[in-house]
Amino acid sequence: MSSQPEVVVGEPKVRIDGRLKVTGKAPYAADHGHEHGIENMAYAAIVDATIGRGRITGIDTSAAEAHEGVLGVVSHENAPKLPYRENAGSNNLPGERIRVFQNDRVLFFGHPIAVVVAETLEAAQHGARLVEVTYDEESPTTDLEDGTPDEPTNYSRGDVEAAMADAPVRLDLTYNLSRNHHNPMEPHATIARWEGDKLTVWDKTQWVGDGTQVELAAVFGLAQDDVRVLSPYVGGAFGSGLRTWPNTVIAAVAARELDRPVKLVLARRQMYFNTGFRPAYRYQLTVGADRDGRLLATDHVVRAETSSYETFSEAVLSAGQMKYSTPNVRQDYRTVPLDVNTPIWMRGPGAATGDHVIETAMDELAYEVGIDPIELRRRNEPTEDESSGLPFSTRRLLECYDVGAREFGWSRRNPKPGSTRDGDWQVGIGMASALYHTSVAPARARVRLRIDGTALVESATSDMGPGTYTSMTQIAADALGLTLDDVDFRLGDSVMPATPPHGGSMTMASVGSAVQNGADKVRREAIDLAVNDTVSPLHGADPADIVVRRGRLQLRNDASRGETYRALMARNGRTRIQATGLFSPREEATKSAWAYGAVFAEVGVDAQLGLVRVRRMLGVYDAARIINPRLAESQALGGMVGGIGKALLEHTVTDHRDGRIVNANLADYLVPVNADVPDLKAIYLGGRDDYPDPIGVKGLGEVVICGVAPAIANAVFHATGRRVRDLPITIDSLL
Repeated sequence: MSSQPEVVVGEPKVRIDGRLKVTGKAPYAADHGHEHGIENMAYAAIVDATIGRGRITGIDTSAAEAHEGVLGVVSHENAPKLPYRENAGSNNLPGERIRVFQNDRVLFFGHPIAVVVAETLEAAQHGARLVEVTYDEESPTTDLEDGTPDEPTNYSRGDVEAAMADAPVRLDLTYNLSRNHHNPMEPHATIARWEGDKLTVWDKTQWVGDGTQVELAAVFGLAQDDVRVLSPYVGGAFGSGLRTWPNTVIAAVAARELDRPVKLVLARRQMYFNTGFRPAYRYQLTVGADRDGRLLATDHVVRAETSSYETFSEAVLSAGQMKYSTPNVRQDYRTVPLDVNTPIWMRGPGAATGDHVIETAMDELAYEVGIDPIELRRRNEPTEDESSGLPFSTRRLLECYDVGAREFGWSRRNPKPGSTRDGDWQVGIGMASALYHTSVAPARARVRLRIDGTALVESATSDMGPGTYTSMTQIAADALGLTLDDVDFRLGDSVMPATPPHGGSMTMASVGSAVQNGADKVRREAIDLAVNDTVSPLHGADPADIVVRRGRLQLRNDASRGETYRALMARNGRTRIQATGLFSPREEATKSAWAYGAVFAEVGVDAQLGLVRVRRMLGVYDAARIINPRLAESQALGGMVGGIGKALLEHTVTDHRDGRIVNANLADYLVPVNADVPDLKAIYLGGRDDYPDPIGVKGLGEVVICGVAPAIANAVFHATGRRVRDLPITIDSLL
């Protein structure tokens, strides 16, 4: 912990980049151009495969090439052979990633098979429609029920068979969870420019350094330093930017072949098969319990879709291993290869899926044994992480229940399903708990105190919406004793100090700790300079007694004795004081660190139409220290909105005859709009957790979507008495 006073950390400061964004002045990937030094830019459009599996037998580009403004067409027939070095980082997955234009294979409907480059976007798009492709078509397998599962990932403890045989209560449950797509406001976009053998890309990405930079270096056989990736603003991503998709490589290939900068922006339709998605799941759960509702055993059989060429998996099993005290657990998790593009992490990855199944099952068990759903969860509260045997760093889930029940009015709820009406509406109240692992990873940040007493802080992280610019500025400002206006925080450039990916709720804990460390180093060096300077008013003082306020070093208990950074540095001939802040996780875990939440939802279900409306929702979260309450609330409300979509609306529909995504647009793939979003409220318990990181935070961007869908599903049951185990909950399932 810093010895500095906490002035701006913990305050609900407005977003530093907010005005730029709402006035349209924040440059996203596709917004860069002449004013950013990009001259003579061409435009590209991808040609997508129109079959679900097979081989290309011919590509006729003559009509496209003859179209006015078209500069060229690149496909496997004329593309350069690329090295595609192995890249085992988290940017890639087990299997073999798509090798752009390197062969004639079609692996899924929409597989990128060519690119048209033109002087204008319109010419490129029209040219792409003029390319004629013939195929040797094969029948694709795209339905989870039809695929052949891979070898399992297994987990077990205790004797599940014996415990199930003796269990007085047994539930056999099957849940089907639909595929979800991220659908951020900003589509994936790349501008690529070559200068000799050096490549610069402006890209929509959540990982400029060890993600996009390293992957492009591997694809083109370059040194890492010969690739520069810039991504100063990201218009939402939700996990879709956590790896380098083919469109980024295609832009770089086109730019090199045409010898000029090329801009490539995916159409909304292409976002459904050129980037990843939350995979569909079939989750079978058997629960054994005693008549008092205490869990005796659980048996999990999980099937999840992946692509035929890569294996994507996520931590869907964690909730079933440690969320509630269960002496006997068995899990069988298998991916199912299909002729689809590869899934990817989506907000609350794994946990949102696991939480939905576990929390809906707990609600079913509560009604089966006649115990209040919150009381049932209390009876199964663990004293340690039973999957690892480690103690929890902090776990205030019971407090989340207490606060949420009080604030939401849980005690006024009639427990009988279908008992509450409001005119034609059946009204129900449900709840669910949430958890997400507190992830941390090595991170760096460069902190420079300048001669004018202001600071520049740089780190190669991202900001896709949580407010990284603002929260990091707050950390640096307090550690340096400056105002927010005196700190310039910059991010999104691969030449800056390396950070982990901007995902998994690890940015604040990891990068924030590096910023704190670097700022502390700079402040301490300035203090040492003062106490050793015979002219300084602080000469000979104990460094531990000195704090910095608004850029002035002074004694903690005697503000009259001190001087400014500016005066100190000028007198000592220093133009800067600079340090690199470092953060590294513990080498070995001694505690189990998680963020927690309790979500309460009230829904209305039209008794005649089956229409579901969420009427109000509350989330209470144990996410430890909150750097900026305004940003935290924004995260929670956004997570709740995403959870409403997952519960009631979002569903990718595939035509299994050819793998075509039927609703690949924002008119037919439904996401929540204003009319779907009710009164939402979030409460954070605050406090600190100093185990995972020195600034005392837990991640909060992921946990706030976990628990939302099951709370809604449980409320729908309470309203109607009808249990729907598939997501989304559609009108036809309630009629």
